[in-house]
Amino acid sequence: MADFVQKTVNKTAVRDLAVPIATVTSFNNLIQAVIDDNPFGCVGYTGSDGVPVDPVVRNREHYTAKVNFLDGEGKRVGNVSLQSPTIAAFEANAAEVLANAALATAMGATDALRNGPGETYYCQLKCHDPSGDDYYVTFTRTTVRLSSYQDDAIRTAVETWADAVGALA
Repeated sequence: MADFVQKTVNKTAVRDLAVPIATVTSFNNLIQAVIDDNPFGCVGYTGSDGVPVDPVVRNREHYTAKVNFLDGEGKRVGNVSLQSPTIAAFEANAAEVLANAALATAMGATDALRNGPGETYYCQLKCHDPSGDDYYVTFTRTTVRLSSYQDDAIRTAVETWADAVGALA
């Protein structure tokens, strides 16, 4: 019987944020700064299809808006969660639900309000290290996760950067 032989060592590290990222705009600005500034020293490369790939790219993302429906006394009588693939869709979908009088009536509500603290943001960045390894930095409102890295120098670079970003304390 053949044995499994370890070929690589992929690691994961997580930083829990002391304070959740407050708004989707702040979240997006943080993500875009990583892509634009490339603080981890990633390098671009040519994909297997011959197409150039940037050093840091959005790999996956989704944003969940929450809307609460309230009766005339301010009591919550219903809620809706809307998971969207982009921030533009997140905002448009929430606005659509807030303006939907038929839905509010069906819920028995007189008012609809966004539940900002209950909303979630998720964006995973794919980073290409100069060594040739790909790793991922995943942001949510409450965590930053580094995954699929092998070299501890990558963790050190991400951690040093995060230490300098106030929102990631």
